[in-house]
Amino acid sequence: MRRKLEKGLNIASSMGLCLATIMGQKVTLAGEIDRKQLPIKEPKQPHSKILDVRDATPPPQFQVKAPEVAPNVLIILLDDMGFGQPSVFGGPIHMPNADRLAQNGLIYNHFHTTSLSSPTRMALLTGRNHHTCNTGSIMETATSFPGNTGKRPESVAPLAMTLRYNGYSTAQFGKNHETAPWEVSPSGPTDRWPTRCGFDKFYGFMGGETNQWAPSVFEDMTKIELPNDPNYHFMTDMTDQAIKWVQSQKSLTPQKPFFIYFAPGATHAPHHVPKEWIARYKGKFDMGWDKLREETFARQKKLGIIPQDTKLAPKPAGIKDWDQLKADEKKLFARQMEVFAAYAEYADHEIGRLLKRLEDMGQMENTLVFYILGDNGASAEGGANGLFNETSYFNMVPESVEDMLKRIDDLGGPFSNNHFAAGWAVAGSAPFMWTKQVASNYGGTRNGMIVHWPKYIKNKGSIRQQWHHVIDIAPTILEAAGLPQPKMVNGIVQTPIEGVSMLYSFNDAGAKNRHITQYFEMFGNRAIYHDGWFAGTVHRAPWDYKPRATLSNDTWELYDTRNDFSLTNDLASQNPKKLKEMQKLFMKEAEKYLVLPIDDRSVERINPATAGRPDLMAGRTSLTVYDGMIGLSENVFINIKNRSHNIDADLEIPTGGANGVIIAQAGRFGGWSLYVKEGKPVYSYNWLGKEYYTITGTDTLPSGKVNLRFEFDYDGSGHSKGGIGKIFVNDKKVSEGRIDKTQGFMFSADDGTDVGQDGETPVVQTYGIAPPYKFTGEINKVVINLK
Repeated sequence: MRRKLEKGLNIASSMGLCLATIMGQKVTLAGEIDRKQLPIKEPKQPHSKILDVRDATPPPQFQVKAPEVAPNVLIILLDDMGFGQPSVFGGPIHMPNADRLAQNGLIYNHFHTTSLSSPTRMALLTGRNHHTCNTGSIMETATSFPGNTGKRPESVAPLAMTLRYNGYSTAQFGKNHETAPWEVSPSGPTDRWPTRCGFDKFYGFMGGETNQWAPSVFEDMTKIELPNDPNYHFMTDMTDQAIKWVQSQKSLTPQKPFFIYFAPGATHAPHHVPKEWIARYKGKFDMGWDKLREETFARQKKLGIIPQDTKLAPKPAGIKDWDQLKADEKKLFARQMEVFAAYAEYADHEIGRLLKRLEDMGQMENTLVFYILGDNGASAEGGANGLFNETSYFNMVPESVEDMLKRIDDLGGPFSNNHFAAGWAVAGSAPFMWTKQVASNYGGTRNGMIVHWPKYIKNKGSIRQQWHHVIDIAPTILEAAGLPQPKMVNGIVQTPIEGVSMLYSFNDAGAKNRHITQYFEMFGNRAIYHDGWFAGTVHRAPWDYKPRATLSNDTWELYDTRNDFSLTNDLASQNPKKLKEMQKLFMKEAEKYLVLPIDDRSVERINPATAGRPDLMAGRTSLTVYDGMIGLSENVFINIKNRSHNIDADLEIPTGGANGVIIAQAGRFGGWSLYVKEGKPVYSYNWLGKEYYTITGTDTLPSGKVNLRFEFDYDGSGHSKGGIGKIFVNDKKVSEGRIDKTQGFMFSADDGTDVGQDGETPVVQTYGIAPPYKFTGEINKVVINLK
């Protein structure tokens, strides 16, 4: 019984007794506890009848501990990396730490994601399909339909919560794209923030992407101000923070296992990386994406990543042949890929620092590492030419090759918000045809994965070909840790985990597949896998705003993946009976997992009103904000786009004048700011980082109480039009000017609205004071009124 107590590790006693005297009474301690109900209940102790504590024996200390077999767990998830990009899977990008883990671990070449960010991450962290988690797409395109609401139900407890309740220390670093954007504000609710979802520690950014040079960073639930360091890079910062945390955790509780979820922003756009890393790839992509695709394909065969009889899938029709491009296009596109490759290698380098620290601490032997090389296929969202400023794409403003070439040396640096051309995404998803967002093709869903666990894995450096999905990671970890799936968490009956453990395959290369059926769906692109067969339809290309056909008229394809690795031999016309069987199975699974009704809208889903999701500003025409409210995303700030509005600020100006920002929205790549420079009121509108419109008051502001008002009279109906801006001081007009263009759809994916400063990147470069350009007077309130 004593051994049960020690191995069960649910009740720790300094005496180690099973029959104890507790407060003067003999009680028998439970040898088994119920880990299926979390949190684990503390045993009830009898009330004491003894007067003097000196005459009583204290009860055994109740303490939840993980099973002795439980390993440390480290999940590394890269962003937007295609199957054919990292060197370990035959790609052109040197990733020595991924290579090293693979040599001493396992390579999975039949591992799948959902084809998009939030859905993959939610499935990974819960073990359930993404629609079961209400994450049918990214959080920013949530709707009101079950399966797509963007709010993980309480019946789906995250893996981190299960592990923490079972004695693990837990931490998340990097990207958190699992929280609905309208819940990212001081008002909450914070139920779905990382530290309320089972993580003891969070250090990272909220949303789909961030500027790596000037990110919006949260520590736990507090937005923090970063050091004013010209060499700052978030990838390095998050690695430093992870190392700092795990060192402390193992120092204080060496026997307690940890779970770290390490999710860099890399290699999602913007592709930000120090110049010296870009220099390593100079000239290495001059051959173009067609030749690169062929070279990757050949390396994949040589490494045994793909079968020798695999065929290279054709490119999508929308991707130009490299040989047909102009010299300027080739020059620009080659540099874009140099930047991306450097970014990926830099991320792997930082990951290597974390791994090296674990080695130095003696922790790697019993740390189960999942290195997942992408949450979906490579991203083709850069379009035909790529982007210098991806905010242009979201505002439907094309960027010419000529304009981007003028700033080619800035690509990857702090003055770029860049993405590469779609041709590189297709090459990076070799040997498959499609890319990110295309859930109906392995180019969108098949990602390389490495598993490393020296204490357990015997056949090191080998390839595993079992078919698996991202929902299989959570049950694998639970089995490895000797933990059951919880039936009830915090009083809520749990939806059963929908993935299967992969542990059976770790030491058995020939083991039969256990994941037999899996649906895929994203924005109407949909497919079904069943026992080697794969049927799907490409409803919309990633670079298209509209679908190819209506949902009922889509053209489906059928493949036998057992002898067609890259999906090149469409059997739909030869085997219509099998296709119909697979389509019927898709509908059965779609109904079961809340996939229906399918929503193939694109731009419409960005608008909360048309999408049907919560909006803090719904129906409001006025918002009052106060000094110190910073980092307010567009999802929690009043929408001034495409309409007339006033910004009314009540200020206190000290004797001698004031300077600094009163209120600013977004930053360097598009936004606006109302500020005081050299004592004078100024309004600046930054149109996509390309054109600046500035209106300046003629006189300095008087000391004392001042009402400063900016009025904008929009030109009229439609989006992205211009208008007239006017500045008033104490109701007297002091300046007027024309703003020719405005951003009609988005200011920034990561740079928010700040009151009393301009954080992250500045809207203008000429505030005249040090960042974050804090206002030196007092701001009583700022009122934004829509006309």
